[in-house]
Amino acid sequence: MNIVFPEFNNSTIQAALERHAEMHASGESIPGIAPDGVSEITALPAPNLTTACAMVKSGEADTMIAGIDYSSRDVILACREHFPMSPKPQLVKQLQVEASPTSVNPAISERYSTFSGLAVMQKDNQVYLLADMAACKHPSKAQLIEIIHQTHTSASKLFSEPPRVALLSFSTFGSGGHDDTIELMQAIRQEFQDSEILLDGEMQLDAAINPAIAQKKFPDSPVAGQANVLIVPDLNSGNILYKAFEHIAGFNVAGPILQGFSYPVSDLSRGSSVADVILTIEVMAKLIK
Repeated sequence: MNIVFPEFNNSTIQAALERHAEMHASGESIPGIAPDGVSEITALPAPNLTTACAMVKSGEADTMIAGIDYSSRDVILACREHFPMSPKPQLVKQLQVEASPTSVNPAISERYSTFSGLAVMQKDNQVYLLADMAACKHPSKAQLIEIIHQTHTSASKLFSEPPRVALLSFSTFGSGGHDDTIELMQAIRQEFQDSEILLDGEMQLDAAINPAIAQKKFPDSPVAGQANVLIVPDLNSGNILYKAFEHIAGFNVAGPILQGFSYPVSDLSRGSSVADVILTIEVMAKLIK
């Protein structure tokens, strides 16, 4: 796998690449993400984001990891300039079914209109996906639905078990009374009622990931207490939550992974550690397969 790094000479990137190579050579693993050992990669330098995006688009690189020096805004703008949005899942399935030398492709206008930021948070065997924590400030119902589809697609590549999606809130199953954010999550749950996606909510974080609390608050939910995908109502809550996982709870964090584009790319936090960069490399290796 070829990964282009437009901040190749950054000391954290260099340390992460050196450590990653050592881990690959010795067969070291990352629980929950790369249990059979880390991937073999080739790291490619690029002088800037424009060149890095061009290398991904041409196929010279499989993916780009950037953002440890560049701002998220810089990385997002480069991706928006160089990469189209990805087809929606139902269109991808239709293209696969109808593909033949003589077939006419369905309208490619059926693409995502929203892009989102995904955090992959890992500590020992615990792995949680969280979105959106980097891009969409106040997502509408339609935007949240797209974010859920994008994140479920990522989760399906990262997990060996079915993703279990929790719609997070300060309320669990109506306990918070009437509020626009609660009603938004309830409306989204209704949209997925007949979906293949295993999703439930609205629920508080403790009800989403703690089985004992879920039994008290949300006993009939197929997701509560077992959630591994966390969907937040806005960027405030997403950004605060992933930084709490990282800086208080001690999780390593891959990303933000930018979802919704036709090419796989990762933005990094400028506070990313060597372990975060290594985790990001392994997450990207799974997402591009």
